[in-house]
Amino acid sequence: MTPEVDPVADVGTLADVAYQNIRRRILDNVWSPGYQALEQEIAVQLGMSRTPVHEALMRLAGEGLVEVAPRRGMRVLPVSPTDMKEIYQILTALESMAAELLATRKPSATELKPLIAATKDMEKALRLDDLDAWARADESFHEKLALMAGNKLLSDAVMSFWDRAHRARMFTLRLRPKPVNSTQEHMALVERLQQGDAPGAAVVNREHRERASRELLVIFEKFRLQQM
Repeated sequence: MTPEVDPVADVGTLADVAYQNIRRRILDNVWSPGYQALEQEIAVQLGMSRTPVHEALMRLAGEGLVEVAPRRGMRVLPVSPTDMKEIYQILTALESMAAELLATRKPSATELKPLIAATKDMEKALRLDDLDAWARADESFHEKLALMAGNKLLSDAVMSFWDRAHRARMFTLRLRPKPVNSTQEHMALVERLQQGDAPGAAVVNREHRERASRELLVIFEKFRLQQM
């Protein structure tokens, strides 16, 4: 007997696939800010119907990555200096809370292995002068930090804002100073976490984020970028 197919579940699965594909293209600047396309055009590119594409676009619109308009399809939204400043303010607050929650548990070296491994990958990438590898390791560190805090709503919020800043970080990666300070700050944070120093972990993370924000905003100003 042929098993019954649940059309609702099928559409839901395809919507997730469409969401991941579209989101990746936006975050990696394959679809740069201002890029426009009709739902049907996107559906053809992804090899699926318009329904899951529409659901994916509405989800991305809720995350602030695209704007959806009837009969005009979607437009990838730019990130302005004001956007970046506000996004980093939120990230700073949320991530510092995540660091504080994790440090309160005084995690062992074994528990902190994912963060230590990510930091070592960052150091290796710098030695090889591979900024793309460094960026991947940096992203892995921050994602794991958010997850290890043990608060799903908090980690979801952190990653949502992290994604919104991703395009600007990648766009300016080679315009900023070599991220030696950032790598050292990650190790300092790991030390505070292992010591169970919750206030110290929060301070280190806050200073790390505030410095990164200043560097990014200087790039906007130096190159007179109104958006990216």
